[in-house]
Amino acid sequence: MLMAFGAIIVGLILLVWSADRFVEGAAATARHAGMPPLLIGMVIIGFGTSAPEMVVSAMAAMDGNPSLALGNAYGSNIANIALVIGLVALISPIQVHSQVLRKELPLLFGLCLIAGWQLLDGELTRLDGWVLLGVFAVVMGWSIVQGMKKGPDALIVNVDTELADAPMPLGKALLWLLVGLILLVVSSRILVWGAVTVAQSLGVSDLVIGLTIVAVGTSLPELASSLAAIKKGEHDLALGNVLGSGIFNTLAVVGIAATIAPLSVEPDVLHRDWLLMTALTVALFIMGFGLKGRLGRVNRLEGAGLLTVFVLYTGYLASTVLG
Repeated sequence: MLMAFGAIIVGLILLVWSADRFVEGAAATARHAGMPPLLIGMVIIGFGTSAPEMVVSAMAAMDGNPSLALGNAYGSNIANIALVIGLVALISPIQVHSQVLRKELPLLFGLCLIAGWQLLDGELTRLDGWVLLGVFAVVMGWSIVQGMKKGPDALIVNVDTELADAPMPLGKALLWLLVGLILLVVSSRILVWGAVTVAQSLGVSDLVIGLTIVAVGTSLPELASSLAAIKKGEHDLALGNVLGSGIFNTLAVVGIAATIAPLSVEPDVLHRDWLLMTALTVALFIMGFGLKGRLGRVNRLEGAGLLTVFVLYTGYLASTVLG
């Protein structure tokens, strides 16, 4: 048991570090290749910050623990909105200037509805997984079209500033890209082994472990990058990290896991976890979209409310385990 807890800690630390290196290497490589800043922000950084969830979920599904993968995806979305956005907004209210992000907010809500529809029959089949991956391909195509546009957008300014602050030679960028990817796989394997071992020892379901320890751990890259962005006043990049990750988690992470290992879904996933994930998405949509010409904004009071929801939800999950 002690070794399993150690594996979780070491796996999470290595996962966060390798994800950061992977994102830096990928973004710098894309920059050298002449990729537009908006495309880097929407696709490369979005993929990079979701890489921990994707690799962990793939490993969990291959090991025969697809419920851990599902819990990781939905739990990460809950943590990203309630914990990451809540904490960031509490430190500094988030102003939403980007028109691209205003389009992604309703898109994420629509994806939540697709996810809920698939959960109604109590299972996620390989066909469900391929549907999610097909929708993911369409969304990525839309992102590429948006990213190729030359029109001004606040997210472009944020990404340009971020890349200019940390220029990286191509050789070093490729090295970090490769090292980050390898260590992502290694750390994910360590983390999944530790999480499954702890779950089995304590008699806790893989789903709950995925929703709590693994989900929060794999959300640390989003928390770190969002805190760094808000410190530089890059509000749209902070929110973009979370929205991009939410899209990847809902479609790619669950889709990959379901195509590898179809799973039966506990009723609690729909009535508790999916419902909260969707409610938080709606709340973020209302706060971030803005109405009647007003810019979207997540203020400190709203941030405190999101954090409170996260604490109550995590506390409830803990009580079901202890009870």
